[in-house]
Amino acid sequence: MPVMLFVCRANLCRSAMAERLAASHGLAAASAGTHAVPGLEMPSHARAVLTELGADPTGFRSRRVDAAVLAGAELVLTATRAERARCVTLAPATAGRTFTLRQFGRYLAALPDGPAAPPAELLAEIGRVRGRLQPGSPADDDLTDPFGGPMDGFRDCATTINGILSLLAGRLRR
Repeated sequence: MPVMLFVCRANLCRSAMAERLAASHGLAAASAGTHAVPGLEMPSHARAVLTELGADPTGFRSRRVDAAVLAGAELVLTATRAERARCVTLAPATAGRTFTLRQFGRYLAALPDGPAAPPAELLAEIGRVRGRLQPGSPADDDLTDPFGGPMDGFRDCATTINGILSLLAGRLRR
């Protein structure tokens, strides 16, 4: 996908790691935060975990999400339901292409086996699956914020993100 946007609260951990992990899968991505202070580096635990997973944390700086950034994204993946709601409020036209990251992962996993598809076809397939599955609970949809926690929390978060991005990379024809 030419433009995939990851959004979390501060754009320091979850969305920052997702952006860099996406790049390691050959996916074009950016990230932002609903309450981000622009220009901050990601925490050392996030940088270390990215390096462990073969992603490059070099040069990352936080930025705040806005309607223009959202409008330019073909797919918006948020850390939580609250961030999803904020994104859709800022840019209502993105509602059909905005998901929580874990929700999107469930939809990808529910797709029937098939060949990789171009971005527009994959999103259409996801839309059909979205209409058939029961909504998840917040525990199913929200990605826990590891900020301020131990290294294992960052590893768990990054591993979850990386698994979903692996599924996406395997389903997407570029």
